[in-house]
Amino acid sequence: MLASYEPATGALLWEGQASDIADEIACVERAAPAWAKLPLISRIETVRRFAHHVRDNEDRFADLISRETGRPLWDTRAEIHALTMSVDQAVMAVSERAGARRLEGAMGARQTLRHLPLGIMAVIGPAAMPAKIPTDQIVAALIAGNGVLFKPSEKTPVIGQGLVDLMHGAGIPEELVRCVIGGPETGATLAADDRIHGVLFTGSTMTGIAISRALAGHPEKLLSLNMGGNNAIVVWDVADIASAAVLIVQSAFASSGQNCLSARRLIVRDAIADTLIGEVVRLTDQLLVDHPHAEDSPYMGPLIDMHAADCLTDGFLYLMSNGGRPIRHMKRPIEGLPFVTPGIIDLTDMKARPPDVEYFGPLLQIVRVTDFEAAIGIANDTRYGLCTALIGGGPEHFDYFLAMSKSGIVNWNRPTTATPVSAPMGGTGYSGNHRPGGSYMADACAYPVVSAAFDQPRALIGTGLRQNAPPEASANAA
Repeated sequence: MLASYEPATGALLWEGQASDIADEIACVERAAPAWAKLPLISRIETVRRFAHHVRDNEDRFADLISRETGRPLWDTRAEIHALTMSVDQAVMAVSERAGARRLEGAMGARQTLRHLPLGIMAVIGPAAMPAKIPTDQIVAALIAGNGVLFKPSEKTPVIGQGLVDLMHGAGIPEELVRCVIGGPETGATLAADDRIHGVLFTGSTMTGIAISRALAGHPEKLLSLNMGGNNAIVVWDVADIASAAVLIVQSAFASSGQNCLSARRLIVRDAIADTLIGEVVRLTDQLLVDHPHAEDSPYMGPLIDMHAADCLTDGFLYLMSNGGRPIRHMKRPIEGLPFVTPGIIDLTDMKARPPDVEYFGPLLQIVRVTDFEAAIGIANDTRYGLCTALIGGGPEHFDYFLAMSKSGIVNWNRPTTATPVSAPMGGTGYSGNHRPGGSYMADACAYPVVSAAFDQPRALIGTGLRQNAPPEASANAA
């Protein structure tokens, strides 16, 4: 039996049994060939109906996401808006990156490039952005002609089933897209099944590495990993301190820091550090932390569960006990529930190297520097490579920052969480395996087939043949 609880109240939201993986795969296996044979325009029209269906049910679905994740309603509505926009972007991306086209052919040959579906895709989703991120992957897979088994995070099964129900309600065949409910072992079993042709994973780096190891002996399976980040913001010679502080708070504390793009580290020029940190603290102290349906809309809700809250507060205590100087202590305001207040800690004088981990929550680590090169070096001093941002400086600073960064997303005077819907989404190192999501998701859902064709066979061998048979060969033949 599995259960899901509302993190903001502790109330039981859902309980049920894990799915039968074999039955679910067999169901999709039967439905996928007919879907793949449909004209592309028919598949596109169907997924567009899904986007309209989500808009019609926005209030109910946003409330469901808020209840199961604890995020404020304004935040979950923003996720749904991004979700619906991403459907149109997926259609454009498939046309641009995986469409059919004519190629230059020698001697009048008709040469074409087409993209065919892989077959059956396993989509393993996260608890962060649990509707939008899986939609990017599922819609790209469907447009390409695949069947899909979607395994939502064990922390957000109700959202996962709700998303799939909306797809079915829009006319996507029930047998074609199935929601597979279960824990981590369910995801591992699903990914390893021989009938799965591709695995699209979004989640923690450790889980992604485990899936990669399990599939190391299966080159026939496509694997796309989109994982976490130890993301940094560098602040340099900024005139508008108030705006810089807003960008930092948005990057570090929106969605309670439960976003793979959230800023974990702030690297600031020492000459402006006191003024900037003071403004960040002033703004942080004004943030409302409450349940998503509070009368005064909060900026932050709880973390996803008590385990996440315990890990984060333990991380803050570890940094503090190893030389970090607390600027704002992380607190647990409601006993028995996973609410945490933002924690801010200065690690400039910490003797040991801070752990290169993703603290998944509202914990901001500060390092003061005097040199721009040093700031970039600290930003890059991580196994991860998802996103970085520069606040302040001039065009020459950003050009150099962009050239030296090893992240997949590099922003200037924007939050780390700001990414265009039409852009690819992914990073390097422990953040992914060079198969980004977003608009590049189409690359992971189809494979190219190149063909050359003549109406009649025309061929000759122009070199390397004997011109005449030798006399002895003729005599022997006689």
